[in-house]
Amino acid sequence: MNRPNLEVALLWSALALLALAYAWRWYALERARRQRDRDADAGVSPWASPGDGLTGFVANFFDTLGIGSFATTTAIFKLRGRVADDRIPGTLNVGHALPTIAQALIFIAVVSVDFVTLAGMIAAAVAGAWAGVRVVARLPKRAIQIGMGIALLVSALLFLATNLQWLPGGGDALGLHGATLAFAIAASFVLGALMMLGIGLYAPCLILVSLLGMNPLAAFPIMMGACAFLMPVGGAAFVRSGRYDLRAAFGLTLGGIPGVLIAAFLVKSLPLEWLRWLVLAVTLYAAVQMLLSARRARAEASGSLKAERA
Repeated sequence: MNRPNLEVALLWSALALLALAYAWRWYALERARRQRDRDADAGVSPWASPGDGLTGFVANFFDTLGIGSFATTTAIFKLRGRVADDRIPGTLNVGHALPTIAQALIFIAVVSVDFVTLAGMIAAAVAGAWAGVRVVARLPKRAIQIGMGIALLVSALLFLATNLQWLPGGGDALGLHGATLAFAIAASFVLGALMMLGIGLYAPCLILVSLLGMNPLAAFPIMMGACAFLMPVGGAAFVRSGRYDLRAAFGLTLGGIPGVLIAAFLVKSLPLEWLRWLVLAVTLYAAVQMLLSARRARAEASGSLKAERA
């Protein structure tokens, strides 16, 4: 089924405008914040380090091939001790937004999916992100550590299920209808909200569409399109709150876009099973470290409270 050119043009136009609006909004908000906090930012460079750019390249290269970028990036951040735990969700959503839009532009053009299914699931994910970011941006650090630790454990289980071929094979459908479509839209709302906590949408979306009888390939424009529209929504909110790492996010963006283009147009496919086992290992490591950080934070808070009472 070939999607009408008008629908492709509308989606492309919307994504292109969104990318420009997001880039400008990011610049304007950050410039205003740095002028307001001029003394605090004195001597602090906004430019990304080579390590941040390399992280963005690697994460988005394999993201384009279906691995997912959130768990990979979080694991790298924890291994490097690069970003404070409570700033990781914001950094992921801010930094990966523009590379994900690039992915969506490519896959929406080359993979056919029923337009109502595509648009409905994308809109629901964006609405979920809009609702979720308002909660996550106000969560205390320990709540984010626990949430991300659990999210990483879930991601590790999904990688394990993929490696052991426990996931459903899917069907041949390129669209959903009736109650099945309504269920998929509701599930997309939840997945969009969870994205704001740093829980990647790719693997759950792939499982969802496969369970509902769709061709797994149809998940690519759906999940990439959903992330492309929702991440700028969440990303702008995180920039406005200041709860993210500017240098790390900038590095993810600068390195991520070339990673997407090379993966999509030059590499196209790789035997990724060995990489999934590696990602599984580092994701488990990051999950354990995140939960241990939350435990230490609780112990420190308890110790401080006892000292005050004494």
